[in-house]
Amino acid sequence: MATTILSAGITIEGELTSDDDIEIAGTVRGKISCKDAITIASGAVVEAELTASKVALAGAVTGNVVAEDRVDIQVGGRLIGDVRAARLTIADGASFKGNVDMDV
Repeated sequence: MATTILSAGITIEGELTSDDDIEIAGTVRGKISCKDAITIASGAVVEAELTASKVALAGAVTGNVVAEDRVDIQVGGRLIGDVRAARLTIADGASFKGNVDMDV
């Protein structure tokens, strides 16, 4: 499977849909849907609703996150929004403000 990469300096407004993994290092505003994994790199700014099988974030996300499997908020990651996932990990040094629903 290929990974779609949105590099730093790129800004997208609207809806992004992919069957493959997505890695975001730039800015996205809107909605992101992915059948596989979404990775939000350190320094990325995302103001969007995220839906995927797995979500890993080290950047800043404002919006609700729905994952079939897991959501990992990594060191330096910041999430403001609700999470619906079977598993959630929050690393030491990450921040999270919202509600969690693990009844998936």
